Amino acid sequence: MTTRQSAGANRVRIIGGTHRSRLLKFPERPGLRPTPDRVRETLFNWLGQELVGLACLDLFAGSGALGLEAASRGASSVVLVDSDREVAAALRANVELLRVANALVVQGDALEFLRRDRRVYDVVFVDPPFADADHAAVLARVADRLAPEARVYVEAPRALEAPDGWSVQRRLVAGSVHAHLMQPDR
Repeated sequence: MTTRQSAGANRVRIIGGTHRSRLLKFPERPGLRPTPDRVRETLFNWLGQELVGLACLDLFAGSGALGLEAASRGASSVVLVDSDREVAAALRANVELLRVANALVVQGDALEFLRRDRRVYDVVFVDPPFADADHAAVLARVADRLAPEARVYVEAPRALEAPDGWSVQRRLVAGSVHAHLMQPDR
């Protein structure tokens, strides 16, 4: 696990869309490791370069790289959820810096957020700290918040098998990151 990106320590660069090349700053935290550029590039190739009109949810947002990348690529709304107060403050600062009017930062527990939230999402990013990851529990909660044809990106320290009721559409291994694009079976 690393907190360094090509943009420098505690910084990550948006790689596409209207905010391409803009730097996001985030605080030093154990387990906070932005999704590497190569993995994000592949993910947004899988999703399509533009996310115009799609509602996105970035659980365990950390640096905000996934959610703010989605906003940069035209998502109609982005909700970024993180439990750490300082991380949430940095996310708000980045949203303000980029002037992303359609982004909402929520400071709180991701599973509790899913329990209370009633919105429906087209794309959900699930990238919990590897040490604390219970992907099956998160996917079980996420399932009720998905629009038809929704896709869920899951990052893990090892290859994941799809839980009952889910299918893995795409996989990628890049260093210690195992990336999965999943959909519920409907």
